Amino acid sequence: MSRSVTAGDRFFKAAHVLFIVTLLVEALPDRAANPSPLYAVAFILALEALLLVSSTLLKNLRSINLLADIIAFVYLFMLLWTLFTAKLSLLKASFFPPPGTVAAQMISDGAVILENIKTSLGIVAQGYALALVTAIPLGLFLGWNIRSGSAAIYISKFVGSIPPVVYIPYGIALLPTFRSVSVMVIFLASFWPILAGTMSGVLNVEKEIIDSARSLCVGGVSMLAEIVFPAALPQVFTGCNQGLSVSFILLTSAEMIGGRSGLGYYVKNFSDFGDYKRIVAGVIVIGVVITVITFFFNKLQSYLMRWRSRRDSE
Repeated sequence: MSRSVTAGDRFFKAAHVLFIVTLLVEALPDRAANPSPLYAVAFILALEALLLVSSTLLKNLRSINLLADIIAFVYLFMLLWTLFTAKLSLLKASFFPPPGTVAAQMISDGAVILENIKTSLGIVAQGYALALVTAIPLGLFLGWNIRSGSAAIYISKFVGSIPPVVYIPYGIALLPTFRSVSVMVIFLASFWPILAGTMSGVLNVEKEIIDSARSLCVGGVSMLAEIVFPAALPQVFTGCNQGLSVSFILLTSAEMIGGRSGLGYYVKNFSDFGDYKRIVAGVIVIGVVITVITFFFNKLQSYLMRWRSRRDSE
């Protein structure tokens, strides 16, 4: 029988101690230019409010502890960042602006950043969706045909090891816009991991499962769609996760090479002018966007794989 979550479990966390310490550090006199300290304080207070509300509403102790640990890490990072920049001036302010300055810049550029996020996510969605609808069916077919599937795994590993950015010159020469080139890069970055994961999953389906399905006269498309694909789903998701992670990395690289919009372009454009406030802001936004997308993707994976958790708990 599981223990009920007490008030101590919810509210006595290291994160709350770090919250107080971080606020005290923000109150120390500045030794370097720090024109917007209140933005950092507002961010810290918003994080603490989020933690308190979530700790009150969440019922699962594991989720409470996870959120508290993540926010504690953010507090610690903010504390060190503030100390090394505004308070002790150990890092040159022009290259490492204080957190309040970066937060103020993010708010000032909010509309531009949101537009660039929209552009980047649209490109990822197009390329990744195209990879999903082509790689998964092809992986099922190749994996089911054992002879061709075994050879295709080695081929996919070879071709997939080639960075898709090397195809950008060909894409620029053959495709009408740089957006379509970026979609091509995302497609190539996602296709091979998804294909390899799907084929590997199909090839590793337990023989007993297939034999049982055949004894019930299941065959053809039904066998692949209703028996083989669900059994291979864990490794399919492994390939999908790899493809999604690589997609964002390569999208940012592609936008920095020749893009005229997107988060990679935002960072590259201001790096040409030495505007480190915006560079740091862009890097933080990229990290947050990728983390949020990965979080929801993992939630979707957990939902679709919930049958596996129930089976393991029996």
